Amino acid sequence: MSGAKDSETFGRRLREAVRARGPLVVGVDPHETLLRDWGLADDPAGLRSFSLRVLEACAEHACALKPQSAFFERHGAAGIDALEELLALARERGLLTVLDVKRGDIGSTMAGYADAYLRPGAPLEADAITLSPYLGFGSLAPALELAAEHGKGVFVLALTSNPDGPEVQHAVTAEGTAIARAVAESAGERNLAELSATGAEDEHGWGSTGLVVGATVGAAPAELGIDLAATRAPLLAPGFGAQGAGPRERDEVFGPAAERVLVSISRGVLAAGPATAALEARTRELAAAYAVPSAG
Repeated sequence: MSGAKDSETFGRRLREAVRARGPLVVGVDPHETLLRDWGLADDPAGLRSFSLRVLEACAEHACALKPQSAFFERHGAAGIDALEELLALARERGLLTVLDVKRGDIGSTMAGYADAYLRPGAPLEADAITLSPYLGFGSLAPALELAAEHGKGVFVLALTSNPDGPEVQHAVTAEGTAIARAVAESAGERNLAELSATGAEDEHGWGSTGLVVGATVGAAPAELGIDLAATRAPLLAPGFGAQGAGPRERDEVFGPAAERVLVSISRGVLAAGPATAALEARTRELAAAYAVPSAG
């Protein structure tokens, strides 16, 4: 498998970030209500102030930031400018970014999305993006290949925390396999190939093709026959904090894969604002609460 050397892979960089700062991923979700609660205008200037405060507060205690692109896009070009600035400043601080865009298309369109977010030097360059595989896992190939080439990562939707997710994710293929399981196994195949090519085949290696698996999905992975540990995927897990999941759910839902869970929290951190000191204290508190004995 072509791609970056082990020292340059996203999986390796992410694993090191989790070891250094813990598994907390802070969502940057500047929706209208939250901006108002922070005393900020719902405009590009408000977005910029919001984003920079979150970055400043979280840079030392989170392994990554996860900006939700939609809240920036709704402000047009000026909102995208604010997102570009946030991504660039996080990169300068050495903080990984997962841009939540959930892109999923085919052919040259998928290649265009990949180029927009995963190409080094692109205005919206991030370390990883979220992808939707529901036009077929193979449709993601342009993004997967560009990510591998440049040491970037992706997180593919597998078992999401929204209540309507099972309508598609639990459905079965013509071969009788749950779609979520097929997605997870496809990601696992890529990760095993990457780890083999980079000489990181030991049991603690992290691949660069991650999965989005909600912390509130209960026994679904086991019921669908999904061996999350075998995928070697980092697991971006929404559902913690305001949605009800905590450290116990991490252990119960993810089992042997719990050390690769990225605890994604937005409201649970952002509600502590607008003061930077309060945001930093909440981030430090949550990072400690979700610390694991070993990050693998």
